Amino acid sequence: MIWLADVYPWVRALHIVSVIAWMAGMLYLPRLYVYHCDREPGSEADEMLKTMERRLLRAIVNPAMIAVFLTGGLLLLTPGAVDWASGWIYAKLVLVLALSAVHGAFAAWRRAFEEGRNRRSPRFYRFANEVPTVLMVGIVVFVVVRPF
Repeated sequence: MIWLADVYPWVRALHIVSVIAWMAGMLYLPRLYVYHCDREPGSEADEMLKTMERRLLRAIVNPAMIAVFLTGGLLLLTPGAVDWASGWIYAKLVLVLALSAVHGAFAAWRRAFEEGRNRRSPRFYRFANEVPTVLMVGIVVFVVVRPF
């Protein structure tokens, strides 16, 4: 794994780009759900939003999350990149797992819209829209500040 130290800056850069893409999608997808709630099932707008949600999830959000996990895994394996005696890395990983669970919920909600089964309100999705932001702030603080 010594070779990882040689490519560390490149892997880190790809990780950051992947995180940005993942977060962009995670912040936009629930906003689409807010708009979707007010559309008549089967209408032209409903079909357009279904297409936008499916494409966003499949073409951007899912691949970006996979790239985050692959590059993040390589970063974790890089000798000397992480002080495993520090608590911040464990806190960060817990928040990343929580963000992954939110991602899974967003995907399930997209399927509910696709199948005409959504029973949630726009207010619910407005609240859900804030969850990735809170998790992202926590992750960034743990990585940059390393409070413990």
